[in-house]
Amino acid sequence: MKLLVTGGAGFIGSAFVRLAVGNHWAERVVNLDKLTYAGNLENLTAIEKDPAYRFVQGDIGDAHAVRALLDEEQPDAIVHFAAETHVDRSILGPGAFIETNVRGTFTLLEAARAAKTPRFLHVSTDEVYGSIEPPADADEGYALRPSSPYSASKAGSDLLALSYFTTFHLPVIVTRASNNYGPYQFPEKLIPLMISNAMEDKPLPIYGDGMQIRDWLYVEDHCRAIWAALSKGREGEIYNIGGSRALPNREVVEIILRQLGKPASLMTTVTDRPGHDRCYAITTGKIERATGWHAEVPFEQGLRHTIEWYRENPAWIARVKSGAYQSYYQRNYAGR
Repeated sequence: MKLLVTGGAGFIGSAFVRLAVGNHWAERVVNLDKLTYAGNLENLTAIEKDPAYRFVQGDIGDAHAVRALLDEEQPDAIVHFAAETHVDRSILGPGAFIETNVRGTFTLLEAARAAKTPRFLHVSTDEVYGSIEPPADADEGYALRPSSPYSASKAGSDLLALSYFTTFHLPVIVTRASNNYGPYQFPEKLIPLMISNAMEDKPLPIYGDGMQIRDWLYVEDHCRAIWAALSKGREGEIYNIGGSRALPNREVVEIILRQLGKPASLMTTVTDRPGHDRCYAITTGKIERATGWHAEVPFEQGLRHTIEWYRENPAWIARVKSGAYQSYYQRNYAGR
């Protein structure tokens, strides 16, 4: 199998590429990435010289470049990670999210349809379901109620991808995952931000009361689920992927502080995010029954490994937090 992975230099995409190459899931893996602020080729140094791997810098919104790459490589499957992903950034500037997540996905679907690509897996998020009232869980047929420009753009791209299956018979599969964590995650998301700030004894900004509940999924478990869905899933189907470990954000931060030996006084309450979803909760029975996949990494174990990785890679943190990151951090947290 030949794979074309979009967004393969990002956090989840690079984890998938490393596993795909390292485990020989495919004879060739082509990584198409625009290299925005969250795309980092350092994430792929372990496999960058592997003859089974190729990197191409490019934009999924560039129809000519995408079509040319598909014609050249003729992949057996596209695994589509490329997206703008951070809710806070979507509040500060929604336009990029519509452009990449909706229009970029449209461009990629059109190219795949023209090239008759045999498989198209669209990677999405549980945020498309919006806030869930406990004790309910969202299955794959749950109503879509996105709350942010980010989640709305992903819901739109999900529906667009599924429409290409129904109307054009493009062999599409959609996966929706809960909150990912692990090594190499850009420090704007909760866990890497709290780890990096705590390591530097900086304040840890907690939105509101910090009791927003999220299900936590170790990134390699997510990548194995994507491979299972790609290999064994049915075309036209949606598969939820979760870690089955839901915790309030404040409790997650408290665990991080304990593991780092840092005081709870570092936690600082800031004004809550506009439209902040209170709880995400999904079922994972469908993908488990269809493919045999299940999450393997317990949260505390995965978190310990993640913290250790950040401790061992301060230079990586310093590089990704320089420049434009500092400007964003000030825009998002100043005055809260």
